[in-house]
Parts: sequence; C-alpha cells; structure tokens
Amino acid sequence: MQEGRNVLGEALIPCSYDPLAGYFRDGCCNTDAQDHGTHVVCARVTVEFLAFSVEQGNDLVTPRPEMRFRGLNPGDRWCLCVERWKEALQAGVAPPVILESTHERALEHVSLDQLRTHEYIPTQRS
Repeated sequence: MQEGRNVLGEALIPCSYDPLAGYFRDGCCNTDAQDHGTHVVCARVTVEFLAFSVEQGNDLVTPRPEMRFRGLNPGDRWCLCVERWKEALQAGVAPPVILESTHERALEHVSLDQLRTHEYIPTQRS
C-alpha cells in the first residue's frame, strides 16, 4: 500500500468512513500497484456524476450487499478512479474534490490546478 501524502504534499487524511471508501476500504484513498483503477481522488459525488458513471458502465448507485456496498447517494464522499474523474472533467460533470484526502498519485494523471478548480469547499451556515 502506498500511504502517505495528498496532492498538497501533506499527510493524507481520510475520505469517508460512511460509506467506507478506498481501494482498501480503510476510509482513505490509499493505493498500491494492484490498484489498476488508481482510486485516489476523494470526491463528493453529485447526481450528474453518478448518472455519468452509470452511463460509462460503473454503477455506483445500486446497492451490492454481497460486497458490503450500500450504493452512493449525492453528497457522499468516495475514492474515485482518477481516470473516471478525468473523463467526468472532460464531460463537464466532474464532482468536487477534497484535496486533503486526494492521494498525490492523482497528479500523475491530472494537474493540481484542475483539482483546485473543482475543490469542494463546505458552506458555513449562519
């Protein structure tokens, strides 16, 4: 497992424990040589992205209890395959990214500027 740094050069922080995200289902977007999809982008999924992913043949919505997967809902955080995120970017439906939880290996496929342009910034309620 290649643990460690996020795209900002800092320690990688968890993406999601509910649903339990990550290639290793450890809550983090860690990776290793066996992770052929390179699931390193921590994103907050949207309706548009989920529909796009289904169209591409990757159904992230339908529950799969046999895999302990409840299906994703808009607003969930998930470790996405960097190439799927890049395809979504090109299609205009890239979901927002949590930079602190996105593994530095994402930078082998997309630029930090591309990720920053889609950074998830939570809104504060007054």
